[in-house]
Amino acid sequence: MSTRKNITATADELFYHNGFDVTSFADIAKQVGISRGNFYHHFKTKDDILEAVIDLRLAKTRDMLRLWAEGAETPLDRISCFIHILIRNRREIAKYGCPVGTLVSELGKLDHVSKSHAATLFTLFVDWLVTQFSDLGCEPQDARHHARHLLALSQGVSSVAQALQDDVFVDDEVNMMLDYVAEIARTNSLKRKS
Repeated sequence: MSTRKNITATADELFYHNGFDVTSFADIAKQVGISRGNFYHHFKTKDDILEAVIDLRLAKTRDMLRLWAEGAETPLDRISCFIHILIRNRREIAKYGCPVGTLVSELGKLDHVSKSHAATLFTLFVDWLVTQFSDLGCEPQDARHHARHLLALSQGVSSVAQALQDDVFVDDEVNMMLDYVAEIARTNSLKRKS
């Protein structure tokens, strides 16, 4: 891994675990094991690092969504992949919250210039979910509503799990989210048959 990629990956982890605002150049340089002088050769400002971190997260999210789309046969299965990410990451979520939600929230509070770039992470998920709900037979406005609602549910689960430090809470909420989507699929299936 190149030094620049190592710095970006390390900053991504530190921003998630500690927060963007409190993570310093020195924190990142120490974790990577390079001098501050060498560090500045790769990134001039903390905002430059933030942009690289957001770009890294966007690339990882696109790859993940592509894999879900290719790996699951039905729209219901693909949406389930999105929901199950809460289960796969529940311990981290209970400790630190959602990596996307926490970053977007922090940058919003700071009124940081990169807040809209970070919010693009949510847009990727919404657009992908809209496609899945459309493939389930939802009308366009309903597909967008369901996509945003499911994203909001996942963010709420993340926030409450973190606040309560309760990763077991996630399991019950995931089951309710799966039931919600299954009901939408059943309703649309019945509409198509009538």
